[in-house]
Amino acid sequence: VRLEEAGGGSVQAGESLRLSCAASGDTSPGYCMAWFRQAPGKEREQIATIDAGGLATYADSVMGRFTISEDNKKDIFYLQMTNLKPEDTARYSCAARYGFYTCGRGTGFPFWGQGAQVTVSS
Repeated sequence: VRLEEAGGGSVQAGESLRLSCAASGDTSPGYCMAWFRQAPGKEREQIATIDAGGLATYADSVMGRFTISEDNKKDIFYLQMTNLKPEDTARYSCAARYGFYTCGRGTGFPFWGQGAQVTVSS
């Protein structure tokens, strides 16, 4: 399985960006997809997940501002980010595991995208 990200960039505070993550290869109907971010000097943070049933979860830090979604037909996942803040500056990565239909099952993410830098200036 290969995950390929696109959509990072530099924006002003309050603006929006959308990241995409295209999955290819030996994917299966059951999956859990996640978005992570890591800022310099900080630990990696899981910020959103979505499973094959469409159930989405969010970290408190992005709740109400970020939306995770999917295009099942194209095997593409999105992270829509609105009202961006300087503290959202980080490298964002998508990750996936396959074999279960919910994120509540299985652990770890064996498949990762290459990451996309998001920089938000005030």
